[in-house]
Amino acid sequence: MTSKANSSNNKKRTQNEQWVSKYRPKTVDELAHQDEVVSALKSSLASGNLPHLLFYGPPGTGKTSAILAVAMDIYGPDMIKERVLELNASDERGIEIVRTKIKNFANFAVNKTTGSNGSPGASFKLIILDEADSMTTDAQAALRRTIENTSKNTRFCLLCNYISKIIDPLASRCAKFRFKPLDESAMIDRLKFISEKESVKCSDSVYKAIQQVSEGDMRKAITYLQSSFKFFGNNITEQSIYDISGALAPNLIKNYLETCKSNSFEKLQSMVQSLINQGYPASQIISQLFDTIVGGEYKGMNDKQKALVTIKLGQVDKCLTDGSDEYLQLLDLASYIMNQFSNTSNSMDLD
Repeated sequence: MTSKANSSNNKKRTQNEQWVSKYRPKTVDELAHQDEVVSALKSSLASGNLPHLLFYGPPGTGKTSAILAVAMDIYGPDMIKERVLELNASDERGIEIVRTKIKNFANFAVNKTTGSNGSPGASFKLIILDEADSMTTDAQAALRRTIENTSKNTRFCLLCNYISKIIDPLASRCAKFRFKPLDESAMIDRLKFISEKESVKCSDSVYKAIQQVSEGDMRKAITYLQSSFKFFGNNITEQSIYDISGALAPNLIKNYLETCKSNSFEKLQSMVQSLINQGYPASQIISQLFDTIVGGEYKGMNDKQKALVTIKLGQVDKCLTDGSDEYLQLLDLASYIMNQFSNTSNSMDLD
């Protein structure tokens, strides 16, 4: 009875597991798309001497997965918990934590381990600081001193979205690697691999929709795939992805711009009210309008009109941040775009 119960619990746990964690790369060889980073990391692993690292780039591009894969290759599954300290955004990482927890962990020397996957192992520990750009300047300054004093026993890996928020004395002590957003083919290939493992059946247009709404964020893309499969089973459509992600379908953005061409204020009011009634946030509408107009997909405006509308988008976004009414701001934006269409030969003063 006990073995059957344990088997049932393990099966249930596997079914409920997040696919983001389940299909996270376990080794450096499994990392997708970041070819330059993978090549450099493999060279360091082969030599057995890892420098301090600074990984930066947009969310969901594999920064955490990369350093965890490196740790697994160096220490193996048995020693990784003892030799690796990981602190993420949910942990307190002020100056006191740097002076106590991080410093204490870094100070003690360790014996050399036997690595996995052909890695020679290492005689140092590893400290991973996720979202290091949210650390205070004082904490980063204290960390710089700790890195200097414990470099014989410990290697540090800093993960961040914005390298400009890392102080120069800290960044200069690390080997810097930029993680770029995953391109369309790499993302779709990975989604298809996961779909095959999880028996998910959907069309290529669905994968394309996931890639578009996730904007190069692999973590977000996998989450959308799992969520849509959980809610819709194998009946996943493009609209399912837009509903799950909260993004507008491309035809709604096209309709917004086409209505602006109609030169009818009543139609503008009706269209904007319809978007608000459907629950779409104004910030999402503005973001997708910007991508459509500036991204080169939309051919209905000349460069001057695009420039003026882009400035107006920034002004509307600022008003929304300050707490303005979403309906009024979207209507103001639509009216401005309508005027741009009706005055193709005249430049307009934004005031």
